[in-house]
Amino acid sequence: MRPIVLILLAVAGLFGLTGCATMSEPNPANPAPATARPAVPPAPPGMAARTFQRTLPAGAKTEYLLQLPPGYAAAANRRWPLILFLHGAGERGNEVARVAQHGPMKFLAQHPEMPFIVVAPQCVPGEHWSTEALLALLDDVTQRYAVDARRVYLTGLSMGGYGTWNLGTSHPERFAAIAPICGGGELISVLLTRDFDGRREALQRLPIWAFHGAKDLTVPLAESERMVKLARESGGREVELTVYPNAGHDSWTETYGHPRLYEWFLRHQLGGL
Repeated sequence: MRPIVLILLAVAGLFGLTGCATMSEPNPANPAPATARPAVPPAPPGMAARTFQRTLPAGAKTEYLLQLPPGYAAAANRRWPLILFLHGAGERGNEVARVAQHGPMKFLAQHPEMPFIVVAPQCVPGEHWSTEALLALLDDVTQRYAVDARRVYLTGLSMGGYGTWNLGTSHPERFAAIAPICGGGELISVLLTRDFDGRREALQRLPIWAFHGAKDLTVPLAESERMVKLARESGGREVELTVYPNAGHDSWTETYGHPRLYEWFLRHQLGGL
């Protein structure tokens, strides 16, 4: 069983960000949870609490789960691929163990042949994902741990699917591939990136694999279809959409519970194979 570590990280986000942005009004990137809020599960075995306090102006504390692959400590000179996972609206809060309810952590803990570091930050209540703060967190993590910067992958579900589209398309040079699930995005992030010479080529090279349920009543399938269409029209060379015909909002269980996504990630790296 690979270890899962609880980290409390203080990152210096622009405008005093905490890894999320405060919401003053309803936001399409913040769909309401489809079901009642479940109780927080007990911390998985092997999970330890650590605290890191960065002494920078406007520093803000962000909690996140860290999952290290088997053999990490023994391989001093090895660099590992990283998955940055963004949870949905239902997992916001101040109990970071909630982040492990969905996403890649459970599958990867049971499949040690998949050699990923996983970082899963948590949004506090009433906020949504902030691109600036996530980049600050990613910078800190890649410096703090043995991350292969050529193999950094981004994925998220629902609210995290919106965050994945927005972060991945606005900063395509940072990721080897992205996989947004039952999300959508801001068209302006793609339009501005594709019209900026320094990032147009990176956006066209960025592999994107989106997933959605055809019967999703929380975030309509049209949200993913719209973003996929725009990414293709912007010159995207590898942009795919998988639609589960009988699935509702939960299109993440099937996606994260199958090795094909992780195998697809590992086939990509910045600069090509």
